[in-house]
Amino acid sequence: MGAVCRAVWNTALEQRRMYRRRGGFVGYNEQARQVAEAKKDPDCAWLADAPSHTLQQTLRDLDHACKAHGTWKVRWRSKARTAPSFRFPDRSQIAVRRVSRRWGEVRLPKFGLVRFRWSRPLGGVLRNATVSRDGGRWYISFCVEDGVTKAAPNGRPPVGVDRGVAVALATSDGGLDDQEFVTPGEAARLKRLQQRLSRSLRVHDRNRGSKRRDATRAQLGRLNARIRARRRDFAAQTAVRLVREHGLVAVEGLRIKNMTASAKGTVEQPGRNVRQKAGLNRAILSKGWGGFLLKLEHAARYHGAKIEKVNPAYTSQTCNACKHVAPESRKSQAVFRCVACGHQDHADVNTAKNILAAGLAVTGRGDLADGRSAKRQPPELIAA
Repeated sequence: MGAVCRAVWNTALEQRRMYRRRGGFVGYNEQARQVAEAKKDPDCAWLADAPSHTLQQTLRDLDHACKAHGTWKVRWRSKARTAPSFRFPDRSQIAVRRVSRRWGEVRLPKFGLVRFRWSRPLGGVLRNATVSRDGGRWYISFCVEDGVTKAAPNGRPPVGVDRGVAVALATSDGGLDDQEFVTPGEAARLKRLQQRLSRSLRVHDRNRGSKRRDATRAQLGRLNARIRARRRDFAAQTAVRLVREHGLVAVEGLRIKNMTASAKGTVEQPGRNVRQKAGLNRAILSKGWGGFLLKLEHAARYHGAKIEKVNPAYTSQTCNACKHVAPESRKSQAVFRCVACGHQDHADVNTAKNILAAGLAVTGRGDLADGRSAKRQPPELIAA
């Protein structure tokens, strides 16, 4: 079923691009009609292996992606690199039943009863179900309507958070949160598996395949899935703790995609320090900056906290005590000593304090952090 949905995605994407080349357009309704007709063709009988509404959901996802990013920026779904995933959007065809404390059963179209490990209660009305594979294991995710509205402000003190490379998170109150997601043994094994994968035979014939290469890729997938799980767990626990203890969490509005772009350049204009930039990109991505912010925004709605994104310019070069800006004040990765007033602090903590100050200023003005507002904070009323 995952292969069927992947084929429908790729075929529909190619059709959209072909129409665009000729100056035309094809949308969801027409493509859904063509898929229904193709299922009646004996040459495309394999389309019947997947439920109709699952294929329609694949076309809807493609339509949303093309509208959000453009037809030419939507990626193909590779058999080797894209994990299979498909969604059952019709809740009337899904039935979930708890069998025991650890196990449950769900009835899915074309599958029948499927047993799964019950990891957490549903906690709401079932809307849809998504089946996906990660690290060689299959998972099912239920989207539910819990009926919980956005929590009221909790009234707790604010905090600034700086995302770093050496230390994953530094807070304005002096806290440093970090965790090694890869053990030394796993790092050595990861490198060994990558070398084995690069040296294994690549067979380009579709009817053949390298079993040794497939086995190595499966081992790499399981190891990387374990690392990703640790990173997600660290981000989720830290995010929940921050929004429970603070009413305002100020973070930098970083453009991570631009920050982790390659520096290799082109043939005419080759880049400089390409290997150093690649190492920095890996260090940034290994800390999971984007995943932490996503979980922070999700947890804030349930705990009455507000997330404020501020402009990251000069936050690491500004002294929190005297507001003097100088790159020379950043003595090292961990030491900040102001060249003007002599104030000394942990570099990441000093940055977090500047982020908090910027977040409080934005909150007082009542506008967005990315823009420059001319509005001032209202004057305090003094009783006569």
